[in-house]
Amino acid sequence: MNRPASLQDTEQPVPPTPTSGTRAGTRAGLAVAAAFAVVLAHAAPAAGAAEPAQAKPAAATAARPLGAQAARGKYLVSTSGCHDCHTPWKVGPNGPEPDMSRALSGHPQQVQMPAAPALPEGPWLVTIGATNTAFAGPWGVSFTANLTPDAETGLGEWTVRDFKQTIRTGKHMGRGRAVLPPMPIMVYNHFTDADLEAIYAYLRTIPAVSNRVPEPRPPAAR
Repeated sequence: MNRPASLQDTEQPVPPTPTSGTRAGTRAGLAVAAAFAVVLAHAAPAAGAAEPAQAKPAAATAARPLGAQAARGKYLVSTSGCHDCHTPWKVGPNGPEPDMSRALSGHPQQVQMPAAPALPEGPWLVTIGATNTAFAGPWGVSFTANLTPDAETGLGEWTVRDFKQTIRTGKHMGRGRAVLPPMPIMVYNHFTDADLEAIYAYLRTIPAVSNRVPEPRPPAAR
């Protein structure tokens, strides 16, 4: 899905009905999600560790009407599970919920994850941090990326080509390291170029959040 400049090196019309390809992608995404057996591992800073810098919250800005392309992108982002992983979760009055004050800003830089718990041999494969932004599995540990347009820590320097090539190739900016699970590249490959351009256009309109996501970690030695 991690260093931003990754998706883990994207005006008021009614959004069009998703294409059959998008519906197929959604069904595939559910199948991918079902394939992972998940153990929740509550994230906490290591005991005695110095408190790292907090991510800078997004500045409050007046909402502006979206153009047709960005509105379509917002619809796709809102219905394709992007907030499930790229927006940190918190415990609200009714249980876990996405913290929309940090929308799409990725794994919080102040949440330093300890080593992932070792799972016994068997069907359990994955552990997830309490913010739903850190994932450990056979690939190592991955952290969801900052998708906001922050120039230093988000996608501010990305071009639309960088964004599209990341999804099309499954590589950071289309030429770097592999995009790691749980980012469902095989599902999002069903997006058309127009879909990806719309998502990119929308991501340029959201508040920039300064939040430097950690680099992924390799698998632990056994």
